[in-house]
Amino acid sequence: MNDLFSSAPSPVHGIRTGIGGWTFPEWRDNFYPKGLVQKRELEYASRRLTAIEINGTFYGAQKPATYAKWGSETPPGFVFSLKAPRHIVGARALAGTAKQIAGFVEGGIAELGDHLGPLLWQFAPQRRFDADDVEAFLALLPDSVDGLPLRHAVEVRHPSFQSETWLRLARARGVATVFTDSSDYPSFADITGDFIYARLMASRENSPTGYPGLQLDAWAQRALQWARGEAPGDLPYAGARDAAPVVPRETFVFFISAAKARNPAAAMALQQRLEAAAK
Repeated sequence: MNDLFSSAPSPVHGIRTGIGGWTFPEWRDNFYPKGLVQKRELEYASRRLTAIEINGTFYGAQKPATYAKWGSETPPGFVFSLKAPRHIVGARALAGTAKQIAGFVEGGIAELGDHLGPLLWQFAPQRRFDADDVEAFLALLPDSVDGLPLRHAVEVRHPSFQSETWLRLARARGVATVFTDSSDYPSFADITGDFIYARLMASRENSPTGYPGLQLDAWAQRALQWARGEAPGDLPYAGARDAAPVVPRETFVFFISAAKARNPAAAMALQQRLEAAAK
């Protein structure tokens, strides 16, 4: 069993591939080895992927000791993205959440140390774009905690955010606008931050790797373009595709929801394609 934990992949050109969480019963049938005890699932997953998006932080506060434990179980170079609490992103007035934001950021996430990745702020589908409220909210997002730099990604789920005003505000604050391939929410790939955050939400149960091979080939090429600082020409945009400067950007690609049982295979298949492209 020990050889299952002896190695870990590395990001290719700064591209990280991952999934949401690591505890899912169906993964014990097609991802985790038979007989692997649940308490070692994170240890195993973090040696097959390069990032994990934590959803539990959306639903409730975690203890500093919990963050420290997660960090201790993962290899050097592995990072967690943390989904911000729902009581913040779901507040009627985002501009009034300073205390709640501080409670989350100062509540122990720094215990992750170098394993701390972006913070994901996911707005509800019902939240319409209110420029004044959103601008005030973005100003509340801290740049660091306990000496660790913080990066922020915002996932918007209402079509009213597909505007030049949102893009201007996001770029002014340096937050990344999350790209999704979901048919249920706005899908636009405008680059607004110094990193890329993509959540791919269309995996299929009938495909062993979640996405068919040709689609994974295409996502590998888009990820490589993002990492170079380029804006892929075959994705939708709310503004001018060439508005952001062409500079290298760390890129996160998470396979989320949909046919969830297939997502680890999708992330690993994308990682393999990126490794092959780098040779």
